[in-house]
Amino acid sequence: MAHIPQTRCSLRSVLADAFRAAVLALAVAALAPALAHGQQQIIKLATLVPEGSVWDKSMRDMGAQWAASTQNRVALRVYPGGVAGDEPDLVRKMRIGQLQAAAVTTAGLANIDPAFNVFNIPMFFTSYPELYATLDKLAPVLRQRLEAKGFVLLAWGHGGWVFFFTKHPVNTVEGLRKTKLFVWAGDDQMVTLWKQFGFQPVPLAATDIMTGLQTGMIDAYATTPLLGLSLQWYRQTPNLVGMGLAPLVGGLVITKTAWAKIAPADQVRILAACQKLEQRLEVEVPRQDTTAVAEMQKRGLKLNAVSGANASQFRATAEQFANGMKGSRVPPDILDLARRERDAFRAKNGLVR
Repeated sequence: MAHIPQTRCSLRSVLADAFRAAVLALAVAALAPALAHGQQQIIKLATLVPEGSVWDKSMRDMGAQWAASTQNRVALRVYPGGVAGDEPDLVRKMRIGQLQAAAVTTAGLANIDPAFNVFNIPMFFTSYPELYATLDKLAPVLRQRLEAKGFVLLAWGHGGWVFFFTKHPVNTVEGLRKTKLFVWAGDDQMVTLWKQFGFQPVPLAATDIMTGLQTGMIDAYATTPLLGLSLQWYRQTPNLVGMGLAPLVGGLVITKTAWAKIAPADQVRILAACQKLEQRLEVEVPRQDTTAVAEMQKRGLKLNAVSGANASQFRATAEQFANGMKGSRVPPDILDLARRERDAFRAKNGLVR
Protein backbone atom coordinates (compact mmCIF):
# COMPACT_ATOMS: atom_id res chain seq x y z
CA MET A 1 0.00 0.00 0.00
CA ALA A 2 2.79 2.38 0.80
CA HIS A 3 4.58 1.62 -2.46
CA ILE A 4 1.87 2.97 -4.75
CA PRO A 5 1.77 6.53 -3.38
CA GLN A 6 5.57 6.73 -3.66
CA THR A 7 5.38 5.68 -7.33
CA ARG A 8 2.70 8.25 -8.03
CA CYS A 9 4.75 10.92 -6.27
CA SER A 10 7.79 10.00 -8.32
CA LEU A 11 5.71 10.16 -11.50
CA ARG A 12 4.27 13.53 -10.55
CA SER A 13 7.81 14.76 -9.87
CA VAL A 14 9.04 13.56 -13.23
CA LEU A 15 6.07 15.11 -15.00
CA ALA A 16 6.59 18.35 -13.14
CA ASP A 17 10.26 18.41 -14.09
CA ALA A 18 9.39 17.70 -17.73
CA PHE A 19 6.77 20.44 -17.69
CA ARG A 20 9.25 22.95 -16.27
CA ALA A 21 11.82 21.92 -18.87
CA ALA A 22 9.28 22.35 -21.65
CA VAL A 23 8.28 25.78 -20.36
CA LEU A 24 11.94 26.77 -20.13
CA ALA A 25 12.59 25.56 -23.68
CA LEU A 26 9.62 27.57 -24.97
CA ALA A 27 10.82 30.63 -23.09
CA VAL A 28 14.31 30.30 -24.54
CA ALA A 29 12.86 29.88 -28.03
CA ALA A 30 10.70 32.96 -27.56
CA LEU A 31 13.64 34.96 -26.31
CA ALA A 32 16.05 33.76 -29.02
CA PRO A 33 15.44 36.70 -31.39
CA ALA A 34 15.95 39.15 -28.55
CA LEU A 35 19.11 37.37 -27.44
CA ALA A 36 20.42 37.35 -30.99
CA HIS A 37 19.64 41.06 -31.32
CA GLY A 38 21.44 41.76 -28.08
CA GLN A 39 24.55 40.04 -29.48
CA GLN A 40 24.39 41.90 -32.78
CA GLN A 41 27.41 44.06 -33.56
CA ILE A 42 26.25 47.37 -35.01
CA ILE A 43 28.88 49.30 -36.95
CA LYS A 44 28.17 53.01 -37.25
CA LEU A 45 29.87 54.36 -40.37
CA ALA A 46 29.96 58.05 -41.32
CA THR A 47 31.15 59.70 -44.51
CA LEU A 48 30.99 62.91 -46.52
CA VAL A 49 29.71 61.20 -49.68
CA PRO A 50 26.32 62.54 -50.80
CA GLU A 51 23.24 60.54 -49.96
CA GLY A 52 22.04 58.65 -53.01
CA SER A 53 25.42 58.81 -54.77
CA VAL A 54 27.19 55.78 -56.21
CA TRP A 55 29.36 55.60 -53.08
CA ASP A 56 26.38 55.79 -50.73
CA LYS A 57 24.42 53.16 -52.65
CA SER A 58 27.45 50.89 -52.84
CA MET A 59 28.03 51.07 -49.09
CA ARG A 60 24.38 50.37 -48.32
CA ASP A 61 24.46 47.35 -50.64
CA MET A 62 27.62 46.24 -48.88
CA GLY A 63 25.87 46.62 -45.52
CA ALA A 64 23.04 44.39 -46.74
CA GLN A 65 25.67 41.79 -47.68
CA TRP A 66 27.20 42.05 -44.21
CA ALA A 67 23.84 41.36 -42.59
CA ALA A 68 22.91 38.51 -44.94
CA SER A 69 26.27 36.73 -44.84
CA THR A 70 26.56 36.96 -41.03
CA GLN A 71 22.88 36.15 -40.36
CA ASN A 72 22.48 39.63 -38.86
CA ARG A 73 25.31 39.20 -36.40
CA VAL A 74 26.89 42.30 -37.92
CA ALA A 75 24.85 45.29 -39.10
CA LEU A 76 26.01 48.47 -40.82
CA ARG A 77 24.47 51.91 -40.30
CA VAL A 78 25.59 54.54 -42.81
CA TYR A 79 25.51 58.27 -42.04
CA PRO A 80 26.24 60.08 -45.35
CA GLY A 81 26.47 63.70 -46.41
CA GLY A 82 28.69 64.98 -43.62
CA VAL A 83 25.97 64.78 -40.96
CA ALA A 84 28.60 63.56 -38.49
CA GLY A 85 31.06 66.31 -39.41
CA ASP A 86 34.12 66.84 -41.58
CA GLU A 87 36.69 64.07 -42.05
CA PRO A 88 38.93 65.13 -39.14
CA ASP A 89 35.77 65.02 -36.99
CA LEU A 90 35.04 61.47 -38.16
CA VAL A 91 38.53 60.31 -37.24
CA ARG A 92 38.23 61.93 -33.81
CA LYS A 93 34.83 60.31 -33.22
CA MET A 94 36.22 56.90 -34.14
CA ARG A 95 39.05 57.37 -31.67
CA ILE A 96 36.64 58.10 -28.82
CA GLY A 97 34.19 55.34 -29.81
CA GLN A 98 31.27 57.43 -31.07
CA LEU A 99 31.76 55.89 -34.51
CA GLN A 100 33.20 52.50 -35.36
CA ALA A 101 33.99 53.13 -39.02
CA ALA A 102 34.27 55.78 -41.70
CA ALA A 103 34.64 56.06 -45.45
CA VAL A 104 37.11 58.89 -45.91
CA THR A 105 39.39 60.37 -48.54
CA THR A 106 43.12 60.77 -48.08
CA ALA A 107 42.37 63.89 -46.04
CA GLY A 108 40.90 61.67 -43.34
CA LEU A 109 43.41 58.87 -43.81
CA ALA A 110 46.31 61.32 -43.53
CA ASN A 111 44.78 62.53 -40.29
CA ILE A 112 45.52 59.03 -39.01
CA ASP A 113 48.90 58.61 -40.70
CA PRO A 114 50.80 61.09 -42.92
CA ALA A 115 51.89 58.37 -45.35
CA PHE A 116 48.55 58.77 -47.14
CA ASN A 117 49.55 62.29 -48.19
CA VAL A 118 51.46 60.62 -51.01
CA PHE A 119 48.13 60.55 -52.88
CA ASN A 120 47.70 64.30 -52.35
CA ILE A 121 50.81 65.25 -54.31
CA PRO A 122 49.58 67.18 -57.36
CA MET A 123 49.99 65.36 -60.68
CA PHE A 124 52.08 62.57 -59.14
CA PHE A 125 49.91 60.05 -60.98
CA THR A 126 48.64 60.44 -64.52
CA SER A 127 46.32 57.45 -65.03
CA TYR A 128 44.31 54.80 -63.21
CA PRO A 129 46.56 51.89 -64.32
CA GLU A 130 49.57 53.80 -62.99
CA LEU A 131 47.77 54.47 -59.70
CA TYR A 132 46.62 50.87 -59.24
CA ALA A 133 50.06 49.42 -60.04
CA THR A 134 51.66 51.69 -57.45
CA LEU A 135 48.90 51.11 -54.91
CA ASP A 136 49.39 47.34 -55.10
CA LYS A 137 52.94 47.81 -53.81
CA LEU A 138 52.09 50.49 -51.26
CA ALA A 139 49.02 48.80 -49.79
CA PRO A 140 50.73 46.33 -47.39
CA VAL A 141 52.87 49.09 -45.88
CA LEU A 142 49.95 51.49 -45.56
CA ARG A 143 47.77 48.82 -43.92
CA GLN A 144 50.48 48.16 -41.34
CA ARG A 145 50.80 51.85 -40.57
CA LEU A 146 47.03 52.13 -40.05
CA GLU A 147 46.94 49.10 -37.77
CA ALA A 148 49.74 50.58 -35.68
CA LYS A 149 47.45 53.58 -35.12
CA GLY A 150 44.44 51.44 -34.14
CA PHE A 151 42.59 51.09 -37.45
CA VAL A 152 41.91 48.35 -40.00
CA LEU A 153 41.59 49.13 -43.71
CA LEU A 154 38.64 47.14 -45.07
CA ALA A 155 38.65 48.47 -48.64
CA TRP A 156 39.98 51.18 -50.89
CA GLY A 157 37.35 53.67 -51.95
CA HIS A 158 38.06 55.15 -55.35
CA GLY A 159 36.53 58.60 -55.78
CA GLY A 160 37.47 59.57 -59.32
CA TRP A 161 39.99 62.04 -60.73
CA VAL A 162 40.30 65.51 -59.21
CA PHE A 163 40.23 68.68 -61.32
CA PHE A 164 40.19 72.38 -60.46
CA PHE A 165 36.81 74.10 -60.80
CA THR A 166 37.00 77.90 -61.02
CA LYS A 167 34.62 80.83 -61.26
CA HIS A 168 36.57 82.44 -64.10
CA PRO A 169 38.41 80.65 -66.95
CA VAL A 170 41.85 79.34 -65.91
CA ASN A 171 44.36 77.36 -67.97
CA THR A 172 47.69 78.52 -66.48
CA VAL A 173 49.40 78.28 -63.13
CA GLU A 174 49.43 82.07 -62.89
CA GLY A 175 45.70 82.16 -63.47
CA LEU A 176 45.18 79.64 -60.66
CA ARG A 177 47.35 81.74 -58.34
CA LYS A 178 44.86 84.60 -58.72
CA THR A 179 41.98 82.52 -57.39
CA LYS A 180 40.83 82.16 -53.79
CA LEU A 181 41.42 78.46 -53.52
CA PHE A 182 39.75 76.10 -51.06
CA VAL A 183 42.07 73.95 -48.96
CA TRP A 184 41.13 71.64 -46.13
CA ALA A 185 40.87 73.39 -42.75
CA GLY A 186 43.16 72.14 -40.02
CA ASP A 187 46.01 71.31 -42.39
CA ASP A 188 48.28 74.24 -41.57
CA GLN A 189 51.34 72.72 -43.23
CA MET A 190 49.54 72.43 -46.56
CA VAL A 191 48.19 75.97 -46.26
CA THR A 192 51.76 77.19 -45.72
CA LEU A 193 52.97 75.21 -48.73
CA TRP A 194 50.31 76.69 -51.02
CA LYS A 195 51.28 80.17 -49.87
CA GLN A 196 54.96 79.41 -50.34
CA PHE A 197 54.32 78.74 -54.03
CA GLY A 198 52.33 81.93 -54.52
CA PHE A 199 48.75 80.71 -54.21
CA GLN A 200 45.89 82.12 -52.12
CA PRO A 201 44.61 79.20 -50.04
CA VAL A 202 41.45 79.62 -47.98
CA PRO A 203 41.10 76.91 -45.30
CA LEU A 204 37.53 75.68 -44.83
CA ALA A 205 35.75 72.51 -43.80
CA ALA A 206 34.61 70.56 -46.84
CA THR A 207 31.05 70.89 -45.55
CA ASP A 208 31.39 74.69 -45.91
CA ILE A 209 32.45 74.79 -49.58
CA MET A 210 29.03 75.77 -50.93
CA THR A 211 28.71 78.54 -48.35
CA GLY A 212 32.20 79.72 -49.22
CA LEU A 213 31.30 79.85 -52.91
CA GLN A 214 28.03 81.68 -52.30
CA THR A 215 29.65 84.31 -50.07
CA GLY A 216 32.73 84.80 -52.25
CA MET A 217 35.17 83.47 -49.65
CA ILE A 218 36.45 81.08 -52.32
CA ASP A 219 36.11 80.98 -56.09
CA ALA A 220 38.07 77.82 -56.86
CA TYR A 221 38.41 74.30 -55.45
CA ALA A 222 39.57 70.85 -56.48
CA THR A 223 37.16 67.93 -56.67
CA THR A 224 35.98 65.18 -59.00
CA PRO A 225 33.45 65.86 -61.78
CA LEU A 226 30.98 63.44 -60.21
CA LEU A 227 31.08 65.28 -56.88
CA GLY A 228 30.98 68.66 -58.60
CA LEU A 229 27.78 67.61 -60.33
CA SER A 230 26.23 65.71 -57.41
CA LEU A 231 26.72 68.60 -54.99
CA GLN A 232 25.89 71.25 -57.63
CA TRP A 233 29.06 73.18 -56.80
CA TYR A 234 29.84 73.62 -60.48
CA ARG A 235 26.98 76.11 -60.82
CA GLN A 236 29.05 78.58 -58.80
CA THR A 237 32.25 77.69 -60.67
CA PRO A 238 31.36 76.96 -64.31
CA ASN A 239 34.96 76.45 -65.49
CA LEU A 240 37.07 73.31 -65.41
CA VAL A 241 40.87 73.43 -65.69
CA GLY A 242 41.56 70.84 -68.35
CA MET A 243 44.42 69.05 -66.63
CA GLY A 244 43.87 66.40 -63.96
CA LEU A 245 45.26 67.14 -60.53
CA ALA A 246 45.25 63.78 -58.73
CA PRO A 247 43.17 60.67 -58.10
CA LEU A 248 40.77 60.94 -55.19
CA VAL A 249 41.84 57.93 -53.18
CA GLY A 250 39.84 56.97 -50.13
CA GLY A 251 39.43 54.10 -47.76
CA LEU A 252 36.87 52.31 -45.62
CA VAL A 253 38.38 51.98 -42.16
CA ILE A 254 37.15 50.46 -38.90
CA THR A 255 38.64 50.72 -35.44
CA LYS A 256 40.63 47.70 -34.27
CA THR A 257 38.46 47.65 -31.12
CA ALA A 258 35.26 47.19 -33.15
CA TRP A 259 36.90 44.75 -35.55
CA ALA A 260 38.12 42.54 -32.70
CA LYS A 261 34.52 42.09 -31.50
CA ILE A 262 33.55 40.44 -34.77
CA ALA A 263 34.07 36.69 -35.00
CA PRO A 264 36.90 35.65 -37.35
CA ALA A 265 34.52 33.76 -39.64
CA ASP A 266 32.33 36.85 -39.96
CA GLN A 267 35.40 39.01 -40.59
CA VAL A 268 36.11 36.87 -43.65
CA ARG A 269 32.55 37.37 -44.90
CA ILE A 270 32.74 41.13 -44.33
CA LEU A 271 36.05 41.43 -46.16
CA ALA A 272 34.54 39.58 -49.13
CA ALA A 273 31.71 42.13 -49.28
CA CYS A 274 34.23 44.97 -48.97
CA GLN A 275 36.20 43.56 -51.88
CA LYS A 276 33.04 43.65 -54.01
CA LEU A 277 32.54 47.30 -53.01
CA GLU A 278 36.09 48.15 -54.07
CA GLN A 279 35.71 46.42 -57.44
CA ARG A 280 32.37 48.08 -58.07
CA LEU A 281 33.75 51.56 -57.45
CA GLU A 282 36.78 50.91 -59.67
CA VAL A 283 34.41 50.33 -62.58
CA GLU A 284 31.53 52.71 -61.91
CA VAL A 285 33.26 55.87 -60.68
CA PRO A 286 35.49 56.58 -63.71
CA ARG A 287 32.53 55.95 -66.01
CA GLN A 288 30.28 58.28 -64.03
CA ASP A 289 33.02 60.94 -63.92
CA THR A 290 33.05 60.99 -67.72
CA THR A 291 29.27 61.19 -67.84
CA ALA A 292 29.30 63.97 -65.23
CA VAL A 293 31.59 66.16 -67.36
CA ALA A 294 29.30 65.73 -70.36
CA GLU A 295 26.23 66.57 -68.27
CA MET A 296 27.81 69.70 -66.81
CA GLN A 297 28.94 70.84 -70.25
CA LYS A 298 25.33 70.60 -71.42
CA ARG A 299 24.45 72.94 -68.56
CA GLY A 300 27.14 75.53 -69.23
CA LEU A 301 30.42 74.16 -67.87
CA LYS A 302 33.44 75.32 -69.91
CA LEU A 303 36.45 73.04 -70.30
CA ASN A 304 39.61 75.17 -70.45
CA ALA A 305 42.28 73.19 -72.26
CA VAL A 306 45.84 73.09 -70.91
CA SER A 307 48.62 72.27 -73.36
CA GLY A 308 52.17 73.03 -74.42
CA ALA A 309 54.10 75.42 -72.19
CA ASN A 310 51.13 75.80 -69.84
CA ALA A 311 51.03 72.04 -69.22
CA SER A 312 54.79 72.01 -68.59
CA GLN A 313 54.36 74.82 -66.08
CA PHE A 314 51.71 72.87 -64.19
CA ARG A 315 53.97 69.80 -64.06
CA ALA A 316 56.94 71.85 -62.85
CA THR A 317 54.83 73.37 -60.09
CA ALA A 318 53.58 69.92 -59.13
CA GLU A 319 57.16 68.72 -58.79
CA GLN A 320 57.84 71.64 -56.45
CA PHE A 321 54.95 70.46 -54.30
CA ALA A 322 56.31 66.91 -54.29
CA ASN A 323 59.72 68.10 -53.11
CA GLY A 324 58.15 70.45 -50.56
CA MET A 325 55.96 67.67 -49.14
CA LYS A 326 58.74 65.11 -48.74
CA GLY A 327 59.65 64.69 -45.10
CA SER A 328 57.32 67.34 -43.69
CA ARG A 329 54.15 65.92 -45.26
CA VAL A 330 55.04 62.50 -46.65
CA PRO A 331 57.48 60.09 -44.96
CA PRO A 332 60.56 59.91 -47.23
CA ASP A 333 60.48 56.10 -47.44
CA ILE A 334 56.85 56.16 -48.59
CA LEU A 335 57.49 58.80 -51.25
CA ASP A 336 60.59 56.97 -52.49
CA LEU A 337 58.68 53.67 -52.70
CA ALA A 338 55.81 55.32 -54.57
CA ARG A 339 58.15 57.02 -57.03
CA ARG A 340 60.07 53.80 -57.65
CA GLU A 341 56.94 51.75 -58.34
CA ARG A 342 55.30 54.47 -60.44
CA ASP A 343 58.43 54.92 -62.56
CA ALA A 344 58.81 51.14 -62.93
CA PHE A 345 55.27 50.97 -64.30
CA ARG A 346 56.01 53.78 -66.74
CA ALA A 347 59.21 52.15 -67.93
CA LYS A 348 57.53 48.76 -68.34
CA ASN A 349 54.77 50.29 -70.44
CA GLY A 350 56.97 52.62 -72.46
CA LEU A 351 55.42 55.73 -70.93
CA VAL A 352 57.40 58.95 -70.92
CA ARG A 353 56.14 61.86 -68.91
